[in-house]
Amino acid sequence: MGLFSRVAGATALVGALLLGGMSGALAQVMDKVTVAGWSQPISEITNLLAEPDKGFFKAKGIALDYVPGTGGGSAIQTMLTGKADIAFTDPAALYLALDKGEKLVAIYNIYPQNVFNVVSPKANGIAKPADLKGKRVGVYSLSSGTRQNLAVLLHQVGLSEKDVTIEVTGLLNFAPVIQGQVDATAATDTGLYVARLKGLPEVNVIEVRDSLNLPSDIFVVTEETYRNRKPLLARFLAAYRDSAAWMIANPEEAARLAVTRAINGSDEAVNLGIIKLRNASTVSETTEREGLGAFDPGVMQKGADTFHQLGLIARPLDMGAVVRTDLIPPKQ
Repeated sequence: MGLFSRVAGATALVGALLLGGMSGALAQVMDKVTVAGWSQPISEITNLLAEPDKGFFKAKGIALDYVPGTGGGSAIQTMLTGKADIAFTDPAALYLALDKGEKLVAIYNIYPQNVFNVVSPKANGIAKPADLKGKRVGVYSLSSGTRQNLAVLLHQVGLSEKDVTIEVTGLLNFAPVIQGQVDATAATDTGLYVARLKGLPEVNVIEVRDSLNLPSDIFVVTEETYRNRKPLLARFLAAYRDSAAWMIANPEEAARLAVTRAINGSDEAVNLGIIKLRNASTVSETTEREGLGAFDPGVMQKGADTFHQLGLIARPLDMGAVVRTDLIPPKQ
């Protein structure tokens, strides 16, 4: 069965007895779209997880499915193996995949703001990227944006991964840095927020955006999917845009729904804090002008150029041939 398979039985003629004596109704034809995520179903993606409650994708004729992952690299790999149609990934993972020869297209800017950081207790004396030399640094996974953004910080000051000891600590896991098993940990704004609620001591925070303000996450598809499924992709992006706009406008409702939809959503107040942070990363000066999902092509090219200059990828990339904006819904 190929990409975007039809939901089984959706085209069958359904006999329905109506009050007016009419019979025979055709069930709505739904196209299945599977998104490969970088994470488990956590509260910051409540706009996707709320689909059973809100029906944003159903309204566009789409049956949404979500496959969890362990980082942006794993999301792309899941898509490339045919287990998903769209990757919810980050620019770093995209650059690395393109450098390996994968034929991919970026179609929507999910979070225009870079939310990655490196956090360490003040007592460790790590206040700037150069201070990381010789230190043990945690990352969510070896295929995650935390690792790639850590590499950006290191290379900006003439260091590489060989100058630190990288430890895999798991998603949103600050226990190792609190317990002293690592000296610092690469994380995101939401991870830091939760860690502070759980008793993280006074810390220094190195923001990656101060070095390179790349988008945190984007939707990526294969060139083949982009060429052959444009109408369906446009419907998917319109539905996603609607879901993101809903969460921005209704963070309290999203926080309530996350209690039952997100694996880390048991505390509604914590959900609200996380959702507000993620809503803030969804907007930028570019999206204010052009609407949610809009790219700044210059930023994406600068990121690719930086990765090449720093030796993170072997060849230059032309992001003008990779970033496509024709499917992004117009500003409302």
